[in-house]
Amino acid sequence: MKYVCLCYSAEESHTAVPKPEYDVLINETLDYVDSLHESGQLIAAESLEKVQAATTLRVRHGKLSLTDGPFAETKEQLGGFFLIDARDLNDAIRIASKLPPARIGSIEVRPVEHLTRRDIGDVER
Repeated sequence: MKYVCLCYSAEESHTAVPKPEYDVLINETLDYVDSLHESGQLIAAESLEKVQAATTLRVRHGKLSLTDGPFAETKEQLGGFFLIDARDLNDAIRIASKLPPARIGSIEVRPVEHLTRRDIGDVER
């Protein structure tokens, strides 16, 4: 089953960590990504640029509105994600708990919903 592990942290926490310590965290993350890839459990992983680079859009009544920055003002921002293949939620939590970014932020683990055109009539609202 697919799960997305969404990595949240306060962007200022990255600069608060001394550079040598931050470099270790990045290298540990890359090593863990490599091991997940080799085991076949990693589907995709990406980091996001800072929230200042974000643009939020909404379409209401056919009109597009754009806002610079993230969707919501929060203490922690989405910094990246890992899309993994796990047996079940417990396995996904086990995998996510070893992600080094969890030490400076939080990881939200969420099942991926498989949706096809055939499924649209079955979607709960």
